Amino acid sequence: MNLDIHKKVKSKQLSSLYLLYGKESYFIDELTQLIISTTLNDEERDFNLSTYDMEEVSIDLAIEDAQTLPFFGDKRIVIVKNAWFLTGTKDKEKVDHTISLFESYIQSPSPFTIFIVVVNAEKLDDRKKISKLLKKEAEVFEASIPDEKAMVQWLKNQAKEKNVSITDEAILLLLQYVRNSVTLCIQELNKMATYVGEAGSIDIETVRLLSSKTIEDNIFELVDCVTQGKVPEAMVIFQDLLKLNEEPIKILSLLAGQFRLLFQVKELSSKGYGQQQIASHLKIHPFRVKLAMQKVSQFSADSLLKAIHELAEMDYKIKTGQIDKKLAIELFILKQ
Repeated sequence: MNLDIHKKVKSKQLSSLYLLYGKESYFIDELTQLIISTTLNDEERDFNLSTYDMEEVSIDLAIEDAQTLPFFGDKRIVIVKNAWFLTGTKDKEKVDHTISLFESYIQSPSPFTIFIVVVNAEKLDDRKKISKLLKKEAEVFEASIPDEKAMVQWLKNQAKEKNVSITDEAILLLLQYVRNSVTLCIQELNKMATYVGEAGSIDIETVRLLSSKTIEDNIFELVDCVTQGKVPEAMVIFQDLLKLNEEPIKILSLLAGQFRLLFQVKELSSKGYGQQQIASHLKIHPFRVKLAMQKVSQFSADSLLKAIHELAEMDYKIKTGQIDKKLAIELFILKQ
């Protein structure tokens, strides 16, 4: 992720063309707002800021607007969203765009307009002439999720801006809960910063108390308690899941999935695979692999296989009416 672009914008070194793409929309929105606030005051925005959705209108209209002189100001900003014609996604292209017109504009953009192209896709189709041309001529910003080290530092900086501090352990747990989503991270951080107050500290207990958890998070904690022999705590988590109307069959399936993940990570680790290699092989986020790698040393491969087989047997007995589904999970917890 190119953060130098922020420094350029803040120092008013503005480009006529920007290409913002990637899956993490928070960073795209943040940079877009920075460009707007640096370029236009509140009054100018009413006349000189336009946004076009490429799923609804043609690029031709945006280019026509970009070539129109600004009113009551020196600059105009034209934002083009959902530019799927830059990708290989055909099913989202609902409008015909005159690509040749856009190519001409890219080669000779209006000097009084800042033209921002946004597409929330991980990759662009570099086989397309328009994509290659835009990447060559525009200021490009790829909004990707930072690696764990960068994410931890970024969140610490965000907390500092809110006049609070946050521990590394709290950050790692928060990232687990939000599945590394930057947008959700910020939402949760804002909530916790309000809770601890100015100059307060966000620790792991604050995260546990305030963060919104998915069923997968609860399953992770359930497995953690089961494997550590914390039967009463495991039973409490299971009962809480039932109170949230989670289906026991779904809980059983997620438990089996978590034990399978631990087994796969243990096996691949023993063969010399690193965190990134395992994540790529299993097609999951590296952070999930890291959490699993912290646990697998506690188990033998045989004990993990035993748990997987027991869960498979429980599943069969439930589906054949041999045992009550709630009782099956309780027995599994008690036996570990």
